Amino acid sequence: MTGSAAAGALFAQLASEPNEVIAIAYLTEDRRVLGLRHTRSESRDRMVLPIRAIAADAIAFDARGVVLEHNHPSGDPTPSAADRDATRQLLRALAALEVRLVDHLVIASTGNSSFRALGFL
Repeated sequence: MTGSAAAGALFAQLASEPNEVIAIAYLTEDRRVLGLRHTRSESRDRMVLPIRAIAADAIAFDARGVVLEHNHPSGDPTPSAADRDATRQLLRALAALEVRLVDHLVIASTGNSSFRALGFL
């Protein structure tokens, strides 16, 4: 998987989900996909990032990189303050495992946002 466009295409179908969904792609060092996981929220606009589960999966997959994606059912792809805080926590947790957070994408019906492109990573 190279670039946010490829990742956005992989997760594009989540833009139409009625509730928030988090999807995680676990990658090799050369960015081949090792595995995918997702979790659904009961809420339309709030989800707790499962940092421990993401870290455990990264170890289980022997991943060297992670791409995180979640949708905004509101249609606005702008990352919220809570999105940025959770991403910083995940970044620190993965760094301790020598796993790179390649990007965090926000997918919405009106477009996508890339944390890397926005300078948040």
